[in-house]
Amino acid sequence: MIFPFTAIVDQEDMKLCLILNVIDPSIGGVLIMGEKGTAKSTTVRALADLLPEIDVVKGCRFNCDPEGPFCTECLDRIKNNGIETEKKKMRVVELPLGTTEDRLVGTLDIELAIKKGEKRFESGLLAEANRNFLYVDEVNLLEDHIVDLLLDSAAMGINYVEREGISFFHPARFILVGTMNPEEGDLRPQLLDRFGLCVYVQSIRDKRLRMEILKRKTAFDSDPEGFISKWEEEQRRLSEKIVKAKAQLNRIDISDEILSSVTDITTSLSLDGHRADIVLVKAARAHAAFNERDSVTKEDIKKVAVFAIRHRLKRLPFEDIRREADKLEELISGL
Repeated sequence: MIFPFTAIVDQEDMKLCLILNVIDPSIGGVLIMGEKGTAKSTTVRALADLLPEIDVVKGCRFNCDPEGPFCTECLDRIKNNGIETEKKKMRVVELPLGTTEDRLVGTLDIELAIKKGEKRFESGLLAEANRNFLYVDEVNLLEDHIVDLLLDSAAMGINYVEREGISFFHPARFILVGTMNPEEGDLRPQLLDRFGLCVYVQSIRDKRLRMEILKRKTAFDSDPEGFISKWEEEQRRLSEKIVKAKAQLNRIDISDEILSSVTDITTSLSLDGHRADIVLVKAARAHAAFNERDSVTKEDIKKVAVFAIRHRLKRLPFEDIRREADKLEELISGL
């Protein structure tokens, strides 16, 4: 049994960043920085469990959306007999340290090739993660070329594989969640920039909240079904709110005034490229949809700006990153 998402105490920033990515997966995932034992993996699993089932092509090992895009196998199905649909629950696919390139992107099914002389694509973790959560613990300890492959696939939404005479492709649209403890090593700035949002989490110091964590965990361990039943109504309300926000997302108005506010912030900081601007607008739009507004407001910008920008701030030689972070806080409060 999975601990209910709505029963998780505090850590509101982390929960919000995950929800925004569910509402708009094109935001580009979440990097969660902080200590161990702060409910990172529990929160991701709880959110996946909270969400309603999704429609997939029946029998597809890549969970293709019946509306497309399709994998090579589903395109063959469409040509021959057409496709049927079924429902599946979203899940969390973990990418362990030490993962090889073949395990990540897929390769030739060697056993089938040896036994029958047939060439068949053996799917990898990217295939399992399509339309699910892909969870990468200690992403800063992964080999750089694996992280590059991972982020490239996340950006393109398609995994193309050319192996031993096999040419295959399948959708690779997943919600990427990476975690890291900065004390164990940094992530290259180029890779940091590829994560849509970044949130910092810490152990809860408030004694009252820590007691509440203990109470809820004890109650869950003692009677999981009863505990889940207690939170069922709140879980249902949040699930419906997220589904409604996803449906409304493309109807949210973004005025020139809002775009001007975004560029006022980003042009005043040391940032490379335009990804910060794009992610900030997308996250603000998702936040407006989640809060049932028809248009993006400055309050939406204020709420998500730190998550979209702070990890992208450049530190010049001999300069403290804190100066740029303080400047960001001033710009946000001045909106």
